[in-house]
Amino acid sequence: MLIKHIKLYHSPASRSTRIKWMLHEVVGNAFEVEKIDLSGAVQYSAEFLRLNPNHNVPVLEISWDNGATQRMLESAAMVAFLADAYPDAALAPAPAASPERADYLQMLHFGSTWVDMMLWQIRAHEHVLPVTERDPRTVARYRKKFREEIEPQLLARLERAPYICGQAFTAADYIVGHAVFWARGYGLCGDEIFQRYLALIAKRPAFGAAFADAREFVLDATDLPLSQRFTG
Repeated sequence: MLIKHIKLYHSPASRSTRIKWMLHEVVGNAFEVEKIDLSGAVQYSAEFLRLNPNHNVPVLEISWDNGATQRMLESAAMVAFLADAYPDAALAPAPAASPERADYLQMLHFGSTWVDMMLWQIRAHEHVLPVTERDPRTVARYRKKFREEIEPQLLARLERAPYICGQAFTAADYIVGHAVFWARGYGLCGDEIFQRYLALIAKRPAFGAAFADAREFVLDATDLPLSQRFTG
C-alpha cells in the first residue's frame, strides 16, 4: 500500500516536533498539521481522547491508498516507521541484521525511553504539576542521574563522531537531538560538545521548519488548565 495523506497532531517544541522535523525531511511540506493546545488541556477533551487515549502528542494519522486510516501514538515508532517508509532519504541503516542497524535502533529507543523519562520527570515536577504535588527529591534524583549516567554516554559518542550513531545523520538524531535541546533548556547537557552537536543538526533546513513555532511553547503550566487536569 501507498501513503496517500499524513496528518500530524502537534504542539510546539513538544515530542511531536521530532515528527514534524522528520516529515519536513521526507515529504517536505506535503502533510497536514493540527496544533493541540496542551497547556489548555485540550488533550483531555473527549474528542481528542477518541484519537489518543493516552492524552498526548504526537498523533500521526496515516491515510492509505486503499481508503484505510491508521493512527500511530508513539514518537519513536513513528520515527522508525518513517525512516523505513522513505528509504531514499537515507535516514536509517537498511532493515537487516547488521551492527549499524542494531546500534541505530538501540539509540533511537534509548533516547525515547530512558532519556525521555528522566527529562519528563524533571519537567513535570518543576513546571506542570500543581505546586502542592511537586517533589523536589524526584527532581534532584533525575537531575543527578541525567548528569552522571546519561550525559557521559552521549558525550562519549559525540566525541567519536559528529552524530549519535556515527558519521552520518540518522533518524536516531531526531530523538536524541530533541532530547539534548530539551535538556539544555533545563540546564543539562552544558558541555560544548552538545552545543556543537545542536549547531550541526540545526543546519538542516527541516530543523528550522520544525522549530519555527517553538516560541509558542508554554514552559510553566502552574496556573493553566493543564496543571489541574494533569494525570502524568
